Amino acid sequence: MHQAFKGLRVIDTTHVLAGPFASYQMAVLGAEVIKLEDPGDPDQARLQGSDRALSDARMGTAFLAQASGKKALALDLKTDAGQRALKRLIATADVFVENYRPGAFEALGLGYEDFKAVNSGLIYCSISAFGASGPRREQTGYDNILQAFSGMMDMTGWGDGRAVKCGAPVIDYATGTTAAYAITAALFQRERNGGQGQYVDVSMLDVALMLMSAPATGAIWSGEFPKAKGNTFPFATIGCYRASDADIMIAASNLTQQKRLWTALGREELIKSDNNTRLDNHAEEQTALSEIVATMPAAYWEDFFGKRRIPAVRVRSLQEALSDPQVAARGVFHRHDLPGAPLDGLTVPMAGFAMSDSPKVLSMPPQRVGAQTEQVLADAGFDPPEIAELRREGAFGAAAAKAAE
Repeated sequence: MHQAFKGLRVIDTTHVLAGPFASYQMAVLGAEVIKLEDPGDPDQARLQGSDRALSDARMGTAFLAQASGKKALALDLKTDAGQRALKRLIATADVFVENYRPGAFEALGLGYEDFKAVNSGLIYCSISAFGASGPRREQTGYDNILQAFSGMMDMTGWGDGRAVKCGAPVIDYATGTTAAYAITAALFQRERNGGQGQYVDVSMLDVALMLMSAPATGAIWSGEFPKAKGNTFPFATIGCYRASDADIMIAASNLTQQKRLWTALGREELIKSDNNTRLDNHAEEQTALSEIVATMPAAYWEDFFGKRRIPAVRVRSLQEALSDPQVAARGVFHRHDLPGAPLDGLTVPMAGFAMSDSPKVLSMPPQRVGAQTEQVLADAGFDPPEIAELRREGAFGAAAAKAAE
């Protein structure tokens, strides 16, 4: 079997989550990903996570989650030497990814048109909060900012006027996934148009709106905008109900499933023949289902509904979900076995899919800032004197330049 992106070189100058996750998805499928950081101001995710000692060592778990399989290169792109080095690397690359404020790289002479002159086949992907066009193009933001701006938070909560963000950084990960998809599409098109690359503009706001496609379409059509309703859905047979010991989420979504549910519970009089009637009788159905579910434990109902092909699961913690045998069976996670090394046992998710002829593989654990700088440059054709000159000129940072004196 051959990995789908084997032979592709990706230069990734992104930081935090969305951008690094995009290149990580390509690394999992075999691309050579080179993570480029400023030696004096590396990826801020290195300083964040659940283990303070690792964060202090600039290897925080927030960084580790999407850093495996990447070589680490450190260049100061504010120096002429750093910019020259990057442009030579670009000549050997297939993909370049950045997620700084729109216009920042152009101001350094490192924009798409600059790189296109060096490598016409380059796929140049820019990721930003609001996109590279529009009146908010220079406004910065993170996942929580976009959840707040997009209307997603306003839709989430209990309808008490206090918006709630999603527990996971869904816009960040969705943006990373979207970027990886867009890059893949651009690479596919390159194969069909004579090797010509292109510019890819990914906006976190655009992605947030895509995540709300159905609510947005409905609101634009009807003029009725959704409000926060907690775990209440339009149909009463979809929702989170309290069993005698815990919560259970039920999703008897379509007409066939709701008929199965009411038949199984001996309440055939509540079966509806159309969805509008279900909407009109929400309160009656919700009361009936609440009373019934409360009589037995959640595990009982999970088994009861499952045997009758009615989607339902007990609400689980992340700890429970990770220990479920289904997770192990799917091979979602990879464990780094590094006897004696600080990251021995580090376990990270790889990808949310499996391909019959392209395995998910991580070639190396997360690397320290600039760990492969000289190796990457040598592989790109720099000889030892050239590398030494780059160091003296400050391409590797002020500390490295001083040490070279």
